[in-house]
Amino acid sequence: MKFSKQFSLYESEATQFIKSLKQANPALEQSQRDGRALLWDKAPTDLDTQQRSKESRIEQQAYVYQNKG
Repeated sequence: MKFSKQFSLYESEATQFIKSLKQANPALEQSQRDGRALLWDKAPTDLDTQQRSKESRIEQQAYVYQNKG
């Protein structure tokens, strides 16, 4: 879809804000990547470790605060 020349120069307020934020803080993108790596990018685990982790889980009762008995 081809836009006219008038629309090709348009930049939304959100885009302008993000550009100004990146200009004010050049290390922002790298810190975002570091945060993602810390929380989401995990090394793959082997099948043996997955199996041991699965077997070591303790089942929880449906209603935690109710005593059995």
